[in-house]
Amino acid sequence: MSERKGAAGRLLKGLALGVLLTTVACSPLRLLGPRQRLLTDVQLRGVQQADEEQLQTLFRQRPNDNFPLPKLAIYNLGYTFYNPERLQQKLDTTRTEFSRRIQAAGTDSVAVGRLLQKRERRTQRLQAALDKGNAIMRLGDPPVIYDSALTRVTAGQIGIFLRAKGFFRARVAAADTTDCPRGLFGGPARDSLGCRRVAVTYRVQEGPRFHISQLSYDIADSAVAAIVRADTSQALLRVGLPYDEELIGRERTRLETLLKNRGYYDFRQQYITLEADTSFAPYSVRLLVLVENPPELAAHRAYTVRNVTVITDAGVNRFGVQRDTVRRNGVDYLAYDHRFSTRILDRKLVVRPGQTYSLSNSILTQRQLAELDVFRFTGVSYQKVRNPTDTTAAILDAVVSTSPLKKYQETSELGGTYVAGLPGPFGNFRLRVRNAFGGAEILDIGLRAGIEGQFGLVDDSPGGNRIESTYTTQLGANANLTLPQFLLPWRSNRLFTRYSPRTRISASYTYVNRPEYARTTLEGTYDYIWQRSAFHQFVLTPLNLSLVNTPRLQQRFRELLLSQSNSQALLRSFDRLLVPSINASSLYNSNDFTQTLDAKYLRLFAELGGPFRQAYTSPGSRAEAQMGNLVVLNYARLSADFRRYHKLTARQFLVWRLNGGWVQALSKTAYYGASGEQVSNSYVLPYDKYFFAGGGSSVRAWRPRRLGAGSFPTLLDSAGILRLDSRGLPRRNETAEQPGNLLLEGSVEYRFPIYDYINGALFTDFGNVWTLQESRRDASGYTNGTSSFSPRRFYREFAVGSGAGLRFDFTFLIVRLDLALKVYDPTALPQDRWALRRFAFFTDSQKPWLNTPALNVGIGYPF
Repeated sequence: MSERKGAAGRLLKGLALGVLLTTVACSPLRLLGPRQRLLTDVQLRGVQQADEEQLQTLFRQRPNDNFPLPKLAIYNLGYTFYNPERLQQKLDTTRTEFSRRIQAAGTDSVAVGRLLQKRERRTQRLQAALDKGNAIMRLGDPPVIYDSALTRVTAGQIGIFLRAKGFFRARVAAADTTDCPRGLFGGPARDSLGCRRVAVTYRVQEGPRFHISQLSYDIADSAVAAIVRADTSQALLRVGLPYDEELIGRERTRLETLLKNRGYYDFRQQYITLEADTSFAPYSVRLLVLVENPPELAAHRAYTVRNVTVITDAGVNRFGVQRDTVRRNGVDYLAYDHRFSTRILDRKLVVRPGQTYSLSNSILTQRQLAELDVFRFTGVSYQKVRNPTDTTAAILDAVVSTSPLKKYQETSELGGTYVAGLPGPFGNFRLRVRNAFGGAEILDIGLRAGIEGQFGLVDDSPGGNRIESTYTTQLGANANLTLPQFLLPWRSNRLFTRYSPRTRISASYTYVNRPEYARTTLEGTYDYIWQRSAFHQFVLTPLNLSLVNTPRLQQRFRELLLSQSNSQALLRSFDRLLVPSINASSLYNSNDFTQTLDAKYLRLFAELGGPFRQAYTSPGSRAEAQMGNLVVLNYARLSADFRRYHKLTARQFLVWRLNGGWVQALSKTAYYGASGEQVSNSYVLPYDKYFFAGGGSSVRAWRPRRLGAGSFPTLLDSAGILRLDSRGLPRRNETAEQPGNLLLEGSVEYRFPIYDYINGALFTDFGNVWTLQESRRDASGYTNGTSSFSPRRFYREFAVGSGAGLRFDFTFLIVRLDLALKVYDPTALPQDRWALRRFAFFTDSQKPWLNTPALNVGIGYPF
């Protein structure tokens, strides 16, 4: 026994020594020079009215970040293995070796070229490691060495900022103090290099904030004065507001834009000055807006557009050949070969002959031509016209220049997925034909094929101890024709020209082959699309026709559907269906493709399925609402998706999302058997119109479409048998999809950089789906769960999951890996609902209640 105690003691001493050595080796102070100190903290004190976040952006030095990763500790760990002498030696050896090999290659230009490329790649990699450190060091950040000069600069900039915000009597003082580490018992800890940590505190005395007490204008040009005074209701500066130089700058920009839209082509902000007088009354400012005339002129000139010329092949030169000219509505269209319809271009042209010059018209013309997606660039330029007979005339000639894009654009994509533990290939091919028929039409043709792993819908394993994975085959084709106008029975395109009207005609075919069923969907749509602004788009679909057919339905899957309380509705949704619908959507998105802006996203969608079906259906041999041998269903569907992107720093974001939807059949559909008897009469929906929760873009801790419904647990397997686990409790069947009529879900995600193109994320998801009229109840007595929605308890039925992820940003493609863990599971047995207590790294067929992480692989951000 004593030998064991002695061995344990030696082991503890060895571990303690190892921890001590590691701590000393990773101490950031060993990286400091003789007189250098480490900046560990920066504080801003005394701010009461000013924007503290804006003031913090003025800090010239910040301590190393410790959240979500300890960047300094990572850098110091990498520095332990950093050997610059060895790297320099390896770099010199690499250069010498490649010089020898290049010289040996002689006059073989191909071999020399390859060697030069290899040398460049290897030397760049070694040079980066020498300059920036090894891979571990580059995951972190080097220590921030305190610089007192930068502290003084920061204090001065804070004072300038406060005065620009109306705190004319503000004072700023900066103090640096030694930040000694504390010992284990609260006393000062002895450091091998002494107390060489610094904390900086900026103390601000704002003083009173000055407000605008009087606003007056002094405008030399009476015509300009009339325009400015008539628009004072839109002025940003008003009596009573605090003095703010940023607001003054925005007001100058507003006045410049206002006058440029009224014909004043030459007007500049330099003609606008503001004088501030603080001597009138305490803590008040009198502002005088001065608008001067141009040098050597008695007034500003308002210009009129005389001629408008459109060049549709700018940048193309054919020496000795002049462009052909086509004139339409007073506009000259020039091109060597007129490939674009001048009628369509004329509708997009807002700059017109005889109009007063307007900056907004120029911008709108550029935007509308660019949205056609047939031009590489568009530009509007103006040239002043000198009239020898009237030197006071202000005339402009406008030239709209465009350069066409390639007519054909092909895109092919090959890749793979890894879902449900199965790898699967996929391929996409897309062809875009621009200006397909000469009227700036866009024709898109797409083909897609893929084999993807999926969790089985029915469990064929003996005893129901494991979930079988299977392959799903998906084939599809689509064709879209987009026209740059509204196709209407009356002439109205001039009324909508400012909204970039488009008509889209689409057709698509999808084939899905699973072990449980084979299903085909043929769909055609007719859409009207228009833009309210660069961020806001509307889509109205007056006609959408879908033909759904299920030629094969596995008997086990049929039995699974029949085991549900709303069995007839689910089973009939796999019937031969005709689904006509009308829908409309509104999409507002102020973000960019890479989601790097502080932005908002809102999508609203409404759909009415089978409208007025009594007018074109009649009772048939299978259902009371048939058109030929096709069953027609009617329903209403609403959904809303709101997202908010908060930009914390240049590469850190806090993003949250709320998503909800409701769908309901509007009337019951009766089905009849072979002998004419009624076999069911229920609220039937097409299966694709139900809502589902779970998966890579939903609540990520659950498998796709497997969450819910409500608190109802699916305890019976596909054979209708209640199976028990090793504890003697019911084993849940998590293989069945869980359709619902009501969806409520949300997510919060923190995104941050890790290294180069690798970003990280921490997230929490919550949500569920519920049924409405058809309710499933747990008859076993184990959970008393139900699938129906209730305002009194729905918030207790939210499933919650959390996790972390990686995003590999390749600019053109973002690959996403998310690892999520269940936190609260409303469909579990009561003792298992707080799932964190059941955490395990690996699954165990004998312990199906264990909570193992779910891996989601996807393309792009989840939201």
